[in-house]
Amino acid sequence: MLHSVRLRLRMASIAAGVVVVLVVAPFAKRAFGQYTMTVNKDRLLNSQNEPQNWLMMNGDYGSTRYSKLAQINRENVKNLRMVWALALGGMQDVGQNGPENELNPLIDNGFMYTSDGWGTVYKIDARDPNRGQFVWVTDPGVKHQGNAPRTRGVALWEDLVIANLPDGRVIAMKRDTGEIVWDKMIAATNEFGNKEKFVTAPITAEDRVLIANGAGDAGTRGWIAALDARTGKELWRWYVVPKPGDPGSETWKDKNNAWKTGGGGIWQTGSYDPSTRLTIWGTGNPVPQYDPQSRPGDNLYTDSAVAVNIDTGKLAWYFQYTPNDSWDYDEVGVHMLYDTIINGQPRKVVSHFGRNGFFYSLDRTNGRFIKGAQYVNDLNWTKGLDPETGKPAEYNSKLDVQTYNPAARALRGDPEKRTCPTWHGGIAHQPSAYNPVKHIAYGVGIEGCFSQNGAAVAFKSPEGGIDQKNSEKRTYNSDLYYGSVTAFDTINHKVIAKAITDIEIRSGATATAGGLVFTALQDGWVVAYNDETLEELWRFNVGTALKGAPVTYTIGTKQYLAVQASGRHLHPVKFDNLQDSSYLFVFALN
Repeated sequence: MLHSVRLRLRMASIAAGVVVVLVVAPFAKRAFGQYTMTVNKDRLLNSQNEPQNWLMMNGDYGSTRYSKLAQINRENVKNLRMVWALALGGMQDVGQNGPENELNPLIDNGFMYTSDGWGTVYKIDARDPNRGQFVWVTDPGVKHQGNAPRTRGVALWEDLVIANLPDGRVIAMKRDTGEIVWDKMIAATNEFGNKEKFVTAPITAEDRVLIANGAGDAGTRGWIAALDARTGKELWRWYVVPKPGDPGSETWKDKNNAWKTGGGGIWQTGSYDPSTRLTIWGTGNPVPQYDPQSRPGDNLYTDSAVAVNIDTGKLAWYFQYTPNDSWDYDEVGVHMLYDTIINGQPRKVVSHFGRNGFFYSLDRTNGRFIKGAQYVNDLNWTKGLDPETGKPAEYNSKLDVQTYNPAARALRGDPEKRTCPTWHGGIAHQPSAYNPVKHIAYGVGIEGCFSQNGAAVAFKSPEGGIDQKNSEKRTYNSDLYYGSVTAFDTINHKVIAKAITDIEIRSGATATAGGLVFTALQDGWVVAYNDETLEELWRFNVGTALKGAPVTYTIGTKQYLAVQASGRHLHPVKFDNLQDSSYLFVFALN
């Protein structure tokens, strides 16, 4: 009965463009009567000290996705079983790829908060060990026509639940009732007529909601913005691709206003360093993606780690991984913050599994390179990293168009050249994890190589705009393509273990004090590995594709594992006959 009511309400809201809040009784009354604690600043700052909860999408402000829980461990993980499942909405009109929902629920003292492909937000009572039940469901009325079903999670702040929507709005709801208290259109059509969109979850810090535009490849400039958490008022906005005259614009040396074609989209939620009040994000590729001669120069601040002051919106520092990129090696992935020892010295680190195949450690106070090493199996686009600067070994600041390894760098007029890692390879937006006790970082993603020719992109005029009709055709193929889990020693900077999967991994990693690393696969498997050897210890197939990373929490004395299903990615993978679905699955020990 509940689902038929929700479906009718959803269809009505879409047709009328109105908000529907469904409060489910009797659990609403019971929940509201017992649940008064808010997720304030101190709780978020100390989220690692609440292992029973999961208060942020990537676990904590450092984005480490590490849990101190150890009830589920290497010895007993084989006894994990599914204890309940709950169907969510968000699978209508999703197309062949299904919703791009790499998300996980947030958990606060027995209650879950999550969203689906079309931006509907759910509060779930998870205290019953045998079932989850809706407290409220808020459908903000996102129109399906003209929007794609993609969300990557929600954020909590005091008594609010905050969500980005597929149509460019940001909303804040009362946590107890689901009532929307503010609703702002933020990601709109830009000055060049192209639509911005959200492909990250928000993060809340110091009364601010930090959000980002991910539509870099769609002719918009990536940006990071801050909203006032109580009102939704925009406080500042920083653009990845600078307009002429702004710092960094000198690194776009074309004569066709390539900055107008977009680039630098942001696909994964940033981290936050309270000691410096800097938020650190990874930025996407320059556009056009595969023709570096169309945009000579380093193309700042694409393919970079950027640190922005949350009070002023000013750039504090940056580190660019691949200047003048031509392989779509955007560095949108998680940037993990932690303190450790490198080369015998204590360092405040921001580390990152680069999509270009290298693991980087940077000084998080100033962005300077500390150390880097290859983590993918196959890499040939450069012979290595300069040990002083962290730039590719062949990088030449005097060149407007970099050559790197000419055998792997297809420039205009060149036939197909083979490059490793693949253009979808390494670790992109998939959330990584870090064990602060063992100093091991974990990344899940895609291994392999691909080939592409050198195809010139034409512009419509010196004023900008890509002329698709008169651009040369890009040809490409992947000759090697598979998934992997990597365990990386962050002190000695070396791979210590790797597990191979037949299918690419689009979810993420979560590490625990129980000696485990969890991930999920697109062919339906939830998998647990030994966190030191990556020996597989347990797997369970839920019968539908998985792109959300697992999370763990406790209710009372019992530890649980939750994973959310949400569709697949159609790239050259080994396909199966599974149907996409929108489900939440929860596991516990027998």
